[in-house]
Amino acid sequence: MITIPENLASANKALAEKFLALTNTAFTNTERLAALNLNFARSILEDGVANAMELFSAKDPQRFVALQTSFAQPAVEKVMAYSRSAYEIATQAQEDVAKLVEEQFADISNNVAEALDKAAKSAPVGSDGAISAVKSALAAANSAYENISKAGKQAAEIIEANFSAASKLATKTAAAAKPKKAA
Repeated sequence: MITIPENLASANKALAEKFLALTNTAFTNTERLAALNLNFARSILEDGVANAMELFSAKDPQRFVALQTSFAQPAVEKVMAYSRSAYEIATQAQEDVAKLVEEQFADISNNVAEALDKAAKSAPVGSDGAISAVKSALAAANSAYENISKAGKQAAEIIEANFSAASKLATKTAAAAKPKKAA
């Protein structure tokens, strides 16, 4: 009969739990995005039909053009709201996955460090150099991961700022294009 060491079994269990958490995150965010897409599509369809009916009732060309122009601002606002919501869902998903990856990396790093400590205690004389080299490599990997993680967070912040700026600009542009009502 094959016996599985307790630490290997617990590591496998932890890995399965992380995979389940990752899968749940993916499903949750996919559901949110699907609901957002369906609601947006429904709203655009309803608005399109209502706008078409209103355009069909226009009696003269000026009214027709005025109606078309008046439809632009609400449409742009809906697209911007949709974009913000989709971006928020994507950002939340990215944060959730990054958190899980960070936790998994920390667990692996700790397990390797513990295994190295155990190996160092029972290692033959003269193997200190090899163990030190592995520990140095582990420290370098941890440092590289932290740098990559920081760079990713900085990139996300830049993207967030650019998205906000583009959103404000699009809203201002749409507002400026809105026809002014004659007094």
